[in-house]
Amino acid sequence: MGYAIAEAVIGAGHDVVLISGPVNLEPPPGVKLVSVSTSEEMFDAVAANIRNCDVLVMSAAVADFKPANISKQKIKKRDASLSLDLTPTRDILASLSKENRHFVVAGFAAETENIEANALKKLREKYCDVIVANDARIAMDSDENEVTIFFRDGEKKTILRAPKKIIARQLVKIFENVREKGLTKKIT
Repeated sequence: MGYAIAEAVIGAGHDVVLISGPVNLEPPPGVKLVSVSTSEEMFDAVAANIRNCDVLVMSAAVADFKPANISKQKIKKRDASLSLDLTPTRDILASLSKENRHFVVAGFAAETENIEANALKKLREKYCDVIVANDARIAMDSDENEVTIFFRDGEKKTILRAPKKIIARQLVKIFENVREKGLTKKIT
């Protein structure tokens, strides 16, 4: 979805910095690609690029957990089961400053249950301007998606199942509108 949004933003005449982990997708022509491999690299790349953005679209978490300990050698296969201790990664979206933001924050909530409730909680707790909720079972490994957009003012808009590129173009218009409304409020 992030790559489709980047393509739609370029198509709308805007500049794009696409911060991406390893994927099997070609970046859209015209984007500035920042490749990362770890959640820490993603955190640093967002921090380094956020000062110059008008709209920050956080379309997916790089990972929610990482191994608590990293082995310096290969862990040999054995007959016994193996347990890994996991620790939460930094929550990049939650780490963003809430004071004097000059950019719109659009987060995503890919859920498998209680989609609306979880999305609204994320909208509030992570102080997003909009949250795009979707059923992860539809969107993952598919060229289609179906989303519901929740706004801070309580408004809600649904985009029915369609190719991600079509949804991305609609989302870009919504993000532009949220940005324009935000600028208008700051001027008056």
